[in-house]
Amino acid sequence: MLTKKQLQLLEFIHNRLQKDGVPPSFDEMKTALDLRSKSGIHRLITALEERGFIRRLAHRARAIEVIRLPDSLGGSADGFQPTVIEGGKDQDAPQAELKPVADSGATELAVMGRIAAGVPIEAISQAAAHVAVPNAMLSSAGQHYALEVRGDSMIDAGINDGDVVVIRETDAADNGDIIVALVEGHEATLKRYERKGGMIELHAANPAYPTRSYAEDQVKVQGRLVGLIRTY
Repeated sequence: MLTKKQLQLLEFIHNRLQKDGVPPSFDEMKTALDLRSKSGIHRLITALEERGFIRRLAHRARAIEVIRLPDSLGGSADGFQPTVIEGGKDQDAPQAELKPVADSGATELAVMGRIAAGVPIEAISQAAAHVAVPNAMLSSAGQHYALEVRGDSMIDAGINDGDVVVIRETDAADNGDIIVALVEGHEATLKRYERKGGMIELHAANPAYPTRSYAEDQVKVQGRLVGLIRTY
């Protein structure tokens, strides 16, 4: 049986994974649970891991998987099976065709190229490969596509160089969303979005990279992160 704080933390991690595809930072967990120090979060995470609700992945910053949920959070006797994915593409790129994978409960998405998690790079619009994505990760509304991440500017959001991100196409974003941004019409980058007055700020999740500010007409939202695929 979980304590109140353990249950609150598990729910917070699960909701963030469902929304962004990446787990929250320790600072975000500390704030959400109104704790004074991150040591309390470490203890709660250890307890959840020991009880078989989460799994920490070795050698990966902020890499946490929810592997089952209690009944009070919608769990079942069969256990909760986590999935993680994310991505994005150039507005002028061809639509990624959805291809069901026979008897696998998955859909193949075109990997539309590479997206920079660092300084912006030129967007690549040609499908280079396909990746199987669990159907549970794809919304019934909107198109989806995948991109390969290059760079380390989003490592504190759990997004590493070489990861494949799956993106739901949209031209709108809320503050705090991780998005694919098309900058000045030809450069694409994966960043956290924030609108301030008439400016758009693109925030990295790595203190080595500065926040970059642009006029609204210089940035177009190309999609929002919905998950992450990682190969070990």
